[in-house]
Amino acid sequence: MFLQMVTLLALLAITNADVIPLGLVPQSPQDGRIVGGTTSSIEERPWQVSLQRSGAHYCGGSIISSKIIVTAAHCLDSPTTVSNLRVRAGSNKRTYGGILIQVAAINAHEGYNSETKVNDIGVLRLQSSLTFGSSIKAIAMATVTPSHGSAASISGWGKTSYSGGSSSATLLYADTKIVGRTQCASSTYGYGSYIKATMICAAAANKDACQGDSGGPLVSGGQLVGVVSWGRECALANYPGVFANVAELRDWVLQAQKSV
Repeated sequence: MFLQMVTLLALLAITNADVIPLGLVPQSPQDGRIVGGTTSSIEERPWQVSLQRSGAHYCGGSIISSKIIVTAAHCLDSPTTVSNLRVRAGSNKRTYGGILIQVAAINAHEGYNSETKVNDIGVLRLQSSLTFGSSIKAIAMATVTPSHGSAASISGWGKTSYSGGSSSATLLYADTKIVGRTQCASSTYGYGSYIKATMICAAAANKDACQGDSGGPLVSGGQLVGVVSWGRECALANYPGVFANVAELRDWVLQAQKSV
């Protein structure tokens, strides 16, 4: 689910390959999953939800309260509207199971920049409250950015590889490690100054989020530390996945959920 924007490509074309937000491609039933992923039950990741636009999965999200979901700001771009957006919770299948709830309101960070991807976070409010149980639970938002090398995991229903990949209707996860902002912006990796304070990186060999995973969770220490945002292709050596940094954006989320 990604949006190829001329301005973004001009700004972030580090080589002849595209750097793109990991979201917003129209989804079909044959789309794939997390790159290098393993099947997950929803009880293992009960905060994970599927955002469904006009009846089809297109982004992920995380439950932070009975009515509030955190996702990526770019997942809320047009053509997403309140009327065509629902959330499936409580199921590791994106096409059935659990509960499907209409969205009542959406709010993307007012400082989100579609070119640089800073502040790529948003919240949505559900029309009715979720009932918490073994398959539906909220996750706490991090207050401190995890340190470089910390263990983390990503999950979603995105593609298995940038150029295609096998399909899966089941939630998958992959273990990864945090790449500190200083390290991610260094010459060790290919992004350089495009990595900002509102971003956090994570990497593991042949494992990454991909198209269809945008808005989904990066979890470390049992807390939501990142929101899938962008990257250069998927699982490409020397280019970690880039996420909205929840610890840096937490105050905005807390205020936004009061007014959304």
